[in-house]
Amino acid sequence: MVDPLQTWTRSEHTADVGGKPTTHPVWRKGSGPGVVVVHEIPGITPSVAGFGQELVDAGYTVVMPSLFGTDGASMTAGSTARAMRQVCVSREFTKLRTGETTPVAGWLRSLARELHEELGGPGVGALGMCFTGGFALAMMVDDSVVAPVLCQPSAPFAVSPGRSRDLNLSAADLDVVRGRCAAGQQVLGVRYLKDPAVGKRFETLTTELGDAFIRIELEGRGHSTVTEHRSQRAVDAVLEFFGARLSA
Repeated sequence: MVDPLQTWTRSEHTADVGGKPTTHPVWRKGSGPGVVVVHEIPGITPSVAGFGQELVDAGYTVVMPSLFGTDGASMTAGSTARAMRQVCVSREFTKLRTGETTPVAGWLRSLARELHEELGGPGVGALGMCFTGGFALAMMVDDSVVAPVLCQPSAPFAVSPGRSRDLNLSAADLDVVRGRCAAGQQVLGVRYLKDPAVGKRFETLTTELGDAFIRIELEGRGHSTVTEHRSQRAVDAVLEFFGARLSA
């Protein structure tokens, strides 16, 4: 089997997570404005790498941090279960708590700042998916992130009505996001209409952000909008969003 990451360059990034220096691998490829792609469970699968390649082909410098899972491994029942166990014991992520920003958000903001400082321009894009979908919203607290994309945001796990509406953000961080949106920032959200994992988060986002929240809702029961259940409409919307906001 061909390694989906064989043409990507691996490095590492170290930043604070909950008061502790933390290092994660980062895969990079391309040239042009920067985009941080945060993988879904179970990790950087061939489909995630393939979406990253689509962004590279569209003219972006793409960095994909590896937060859990086995880089390059396919999505299987076994790889998903192993990643879930890793996520559930890690203090870097919130899983069920509401009204809190995931701890790894600070690490991701640091990565985005570093990329923006290197590449310049108006800022960088950030895209999260599934369990990490809301991470892009948390990254937007930093001014370096000017194009946040939330693909099927699914954390905290929607096991109750309150959790299904939660944005995985603290009240203070939500205030910053609201302020940036009031000043002209926009947020793109993409989901399948019948995906239960997203819960009522799109309704919360519309309530909190108003017209600044752009909703792309796809027919059907799919989940992974730009990877395993890839929708061309979703990919086109992401490319249009990045193109409008990342050009110098």
